[in-house]
Amino acid sequence: MAHLSKNRDRLLARVRRIAGQMAAIEKAIAGDAGCSVVLHQVAGARGAINGLMDELIEDHVRAHVASPGLSDAERAAGAEELIEAVRRYAK
Repeated sequence: MAHLSKNRDRLLARVRRIAGQMAAIEKAIAGDAGCSVVLHQVAGARGAINGLMDELIEDHVRAHVASPGLSDAERAAGAEELIEAVRRYAK
């Protein structure tokens, strides 16, 4: 996916920050941190994952649904891919 290649460094930086947040959650739980600390860390990680998903959805829509050079079949396929991913994410 060429559109991901253009944003690769930025996306990887986001994923690495999320991985760091997950490691901090693990460390907090292992270190018997208070539940409110862990809850706040989980909420932050969830927000970061939601932000990543938002960015990926936007990139997908622009490249595989709304791009003027696409055929109707390509747009339909892009829309179906997005619908499937959103349904899976929403579970």
